[in-house]
Amino acid sequence: MRKLLAGRFPREALRAAVDAGDVPGGAAVHTAGGGAVTGAPRWPTGTDGGVPLLDRARWRELGAAGFFALRVPEADGGVGLGLPEAVLLFEEAGRVLLPGPLVATHLAATHLTGPVAAGAATGETVVTLAQPSVPVGHLAAADAVMVLGGTGDGSVGLVAADAFPAVAIRSVDPLTPLHLADGGPGGGLAAEQPFDGGTGADPDRLRREAALLTAAQQVGSAGRTLAMAVQHAREREQFGRPIGAFQAVKHLCADMLVRVEMARTAVYAAAVSGDGFETAAARLLADDAAARNARDCLQVFGGMGFTWEADVHLHIKRSWVLAAGRGDKERYEEELAGELLR
Repeated sequence: MRKLLAGRFPREALRAAVDAGDVPGGAAVHTAGGGAVTGAPRWPTGTDGGVPLLDRARWRELGAAGFFALRVPEADGGVGLGLPEAVLLFEEAGRVLLPGPLVATHLAATHLTGPVAAGAATGETVVTLAQPSVPVGHLAAADAVMVLGGTGDGSVGLVAADAFPAVAIRSVDPLTPLHLADGGPGGGLAAEQPFDGGTGADPDRLRREAALLTAAQQVGSAGRTLAMAVQHAREREQFGRPIGAFQAVKHLCADMLVRVEMARTAVYAAAVSGDGFETAAARLLADDAAARNARDCLQVFGGMGFTWEADVHLHIKRSWVLAAGRGDKERYEEELAGELLR
């Protein structure tokens, strides 16, 4: 997967996707008469509020490589592997900041049935995920929305993306356009909204696996910013010496390494055990590693790290969006604390 992404989504492709957007910093809020537009706007020009829509050709290539069908049984046309292998793929996706609703499409292929699942497995169908009071990513590029917590009975709902009521909001990540379910930041998904249920999927399992796969993406990003910082510290010179020779820079890089290894170990362990307690720990450690490593990488880069041309800000912004997208950090902190006390 690392080789595939290096060929199909190298740094040049990342920067081209970012720079193709008309609005630096993310998708613009669409307004009419000063108010936000409701509904899920679909721009025929191929952009989502100034941000390029999903590259469908690359999405299908991921499908052909088995990214989405990794855990589908071989008898059903999948690869037949498990969650531990899946986190390795998502770590590589996080390393290159691959855009798109990767987690939701993978989960749809793995746990749903019918045409949506089959299309998700091959990369023909793009699925995004909606949870109460949590921003929905890449809605305008998606074909379907998998809804957790909106049906009122604990089931998993499925609705066409163009029928999903939502409001476009500004995203700090230039490659992650966001919407909120219609009702505003406090409204979330109302239980009476007419989503189609009966998919048979377990919402608790979906939430747990979504958290773990997102954590794997964060680990990949944290590992990438570590590598960027170390490389820059070796090449950048001050006072006739590489800045990596100075103790303060050494300490920053060493702390980054510790965070990456702790988070990666936690994610791998949770993938093997499937335990909710270990998943909670992995989520918290991975989010912390991604955000703090990106911040420390910026410090190593110095003033250059703050510029649009450097990639550091892209990792910082992606880490923020992925962490905020979980929407239940406090609940997992309480769960983790309760288990530790027991």
